[in-house]
Amino acid sequence: MRRAGGGTSAKGEDGTLTDRTILCFGDSNTHGTQALRFLNDRRRHAKPARWPTVMAETLGDGWDVIAEGHPGRTAVFDDPIEGEHKNGIRALPALLETHLPLDLVIVMLGTNDTKTRFSATAFDIAKGLERIAKTILASDAGPDGSAPKVLLAAPVPVIEVGPIAPMFVGAQAKSADLAEHLQAAAGRLGAGFIDLAPVAQADPVDGVHLTAEAQAAIGRAMAGAVQQLFS
Repeated sequence: MRRAGGGTSAKGEDGTLTDRTILCFGDSNTHGTQALRFLNDRRRHAKPARWPTVMAETLGDGWDVIAEGHPGRTAVFDDPIEGEHKNGIRALPALLETHLPLDLVIVMLGTNDTKTRFSATAFDIAKGLERIAKTILASDAGPDGSAPKVLLAAPVPVIEVGPIAPMFVGAQAKSADLAEHLQAAAGRLGAGFIDLAPVAQADPVDGVHLTAEAQAAIGRAMAGAVQQLFS
């Protein structure tokens, strides 16, 4: 998706200007899933309301934003109930090759890793996300065979309410602690970092997904973080 406005471009191998390409690697909140009123509620925010679109609008011309949000996606866990295809580390290599060359990969995962079934601590979840970042930084999916930049986003904390709360017992505390560990991981790797807890809150209808207003706020905040990375 390309949007008009004041942006920035990179030079290709032939010296011509090309859009910088951003891959948004996430879960249902990157997909644009609306808060679930009941299990298997399939509503989705309209495309203009999703945070990757808002980010693209805010960044303006010169940026190509690709949204890769998979509902239920974890960082590194095979889901014993929903299937191993939910495991982000399995999907990542193919997506890097599909969309290369990439200037930046934004990783906004970790919420599904807080599910009770995985028995993971905030530290463990952050280590899984660090593995995701290391995979990106070790790839040749960037311009001219280099590695893309990485922006690690600590997602909004879970609130244990609504119809999916039984899947997220204990997730509220773990998700609140995740940002500290993820920021430390970003520091070790030289990656960008943004904590979304001060930016938006989960919709109290289900405590996990986002309102349109929260999606917009995250999109604008992400645009600021991207601009800072490339300044």
